[in-house]
Amino acid sequence: MNKILVVDDEPQLIRVLQINLLARQYHVVTAGTGQGALEAAREDHPDIVVLDLGLPDLDGVEVIRQLRTWTQVPVIVLSGRADSHDKVDALDAGADDYVTKPFSVDELLARIRVVARRRTSDDSAARTVRIGRYRIDLAAKVITPDDGSAVQDLHLTRTEWQLLTVVVAEPGKLLSQQYLLETVWGPTYRAETQNVRQYMAQLRRKLETNPNRPAHLLTEPGMGYRFQP
Repeated sequence: MNKILVVDDEPQLIRVLQINLLARQYHVVTAGTGQGALEAAREDHPDIVVLDLGLPDLDGVEVIRQLRTWTQVPVIVLSGRADSHDKVDALDAGADDYVTKPFSVDELLARIRVVARRRTSDDSAARTVRIGRYRIDLAAKVITPDDGSAVQDLHLTRTEWQLLTVVVAEPGKLLSQQYLLETVWGPTYRAETQNVRQYMAQLRRKLETNPNRPAHLLTEPGMGYRFQP
């Protein structure tokens, strides 16, 4: 986990954070507006977002809300707003932490390390999932029946593995077709909705006990897809 998106409309602050983060081997992406932050999040896939609330176009809380419609990337709010209501609003919208300006760079770096450790722990726990009668190790790309017997003629393509990994990463959450298309195939495939339908159908045929009545890889008509553990 080493890519951080820093969002602030103060160029001097962005420069200070960029210097300090680069010195600690982080890759840094920057944005000065809320819209720029959303675009950078989609294009650069940061591991952590450090976000100011007082942006010139979109309020930072709205940026968090929009991010949470398609990603669970950790967000650390960095803001001059010390009022408890602002903090509650940001956390309720989906922020993971809140640092008030003026702040110590060392404190912010410590918060980043804590969030990174938490996310790494969560990612490790989610490496193995169960679908139907199969136990699936996402890291090793190994599928094993619950009875431990060898899997016969069960092979997932590279794209199927990518789609499955994205879908099961956020159990219970509704994921839009656009999000899946952009994450798995890239932004140029936003209109190719048949890709998602086709590959989800293939995954169900291979993994679900009853593909016609799936219990885990669910479709929400007109909305998107959901993984039900």
